[in-house]
Amino acid sequence: MKLGPALSDRAGRLLDFLWSGWAGLAALSLLAAAWQAGHEAWGDFILPAPLETVGAAVGLLGDPDSLSLLLITAQRSLTGFAMAAGAGVALGLTAGYAPAVMRLARPLLTVVLGVPPIAWIVLTMMWFGTTGTTVAVAILIAATPVVFVAAAEGIATRDRELGHMAEAFGYGLLGRFLFIDLRQASRPIFPALALALGTSFKVAIMAEMLANAGGVGGALARARALLDVPQALAWVVLSVIALIVVEYGLVRPMEGELERWRRAAQPWGVKR
Repeated sequence: MKLGPALSDRAGRLLDFLWSGWAGLAALSLLAAAWQAGHEAWGDFILPAPLETVGAAVGLLGDPDSLSLLLITAQRSLTGFAMAAGAGVALGLTAGYAPAVMRLARPLLTVVLGVPPIAWIVLTMMWFGTTGTTVAVAILIAATPVVFVAAAEGIATRDRELGHMAEAFGYGLLGRFLFIDLRQASRPIFPALALALGTSFKVAIMAEMLANAGGVGGALARARALLDVPQALAWVVLSVIALIVVEYGLVRPMEGELERWRRAAQPWGVKR
């Protein structure tokens, strides 16, 4: 693709993405309205006002020590997410091409998914102690199955006729995988990656709280001990913001890059 059309295509997708943000802002406005109504009904101790919570969150961001705690949790979450995404996609693609592997993996997935994340956190604490390794391994175990299933199903349900057509046009095995199979499998993989990313942040905070490993989880534990509800909600808000930044700054752009062919195949005037 030439440089001019490529830049134009990406600029168009960026504008579409920014315009679609209005729906997100509307949803956040509804959430803020419901939050304010709950505050007026139950009072400050149960549910502080949204503006008060935002002010507490801004204060935490202005504190270097608090900011370092948020960065620690984000780093641990992203490390565990990267491990889960890599392992889940690699194993899932392998299982999608080999139905026998998928049949063997399904009972194991049932066992892993049947164990709650908090149980894995307790086990990893016994195995690795109260360190960052505990958080990363707990995320790996909790998030990998979701990505594995999505990758396996995406490959198993691919349109094989497209692969045959690409082979007729001279594409080798690697070319058919990169440009045909992987792009078809991206549709279920990326929602699973978004779900795994959210799971990574949740498990990281739970593990930090239980293992007393610092980060946002440790800060939430201190806020609970002091009955400081505004600060606890402020940490929750900052964690959600960090999650949104990573998802829409990393996962969604990758999805848009791999999904360009679907947009190009849409007729004029047809919108998702």
